[in-house]
Amino acid sequence: MGAYLVLKLIAECGIDMARWPTAKHFTSWLALSPGNKISGGKLLSSRTRRTKSRAAALLRLAATVIGRTETALGAFYRRLDSRIGKAKAVTATARKMAILFYNTLRFGWQYQDPGANHYEARYRQRLVSNLHRRAKSLGYELAPVQAFEKGVS
Repeated sequence: MGAYLVLKLIAECGIDMARWPTAKHFTSWLALSPGNKISGGKLLSSRTRRTKSRAAALLRLAATVIGRTETALGAFYRRLDSRIGKAKAVTATARKMAILFYNTLRFGWQYQDPGANHYEARYRQRLVSNLHRRAKSLGYELAPVQAFEKGVS
């Protein structure tokens, strides 16, 4: 986040984050968290609420910009964009940035960006471990492709 964005967010939200007990409360106040319309035990809608909050608009704008960078958040945005579309990817990335902003002001945490390559490696590792777990539950065992190529050649 740039200095200008942070100043505008502080102007909108203030520096006292104690008003919101958790980051989830903060993202809900910004209308960046999913809704939960339930009637009769059935989920009717989980869309985010419409808002005129300037802070949410700033975070959404920053999310679109960060989508073009080689950062972990940029990789997150691009992965969601290809899977669920731009609008939902913007909202999800803006929510993630709001949580980082909240934690920075409330607890003094510092965010160290691991980079897009680290994010992609972790995502791939998560996918492989999930595939191994699902295959094991179905009674199969996965093996790397290299093992089969050596046996065939």
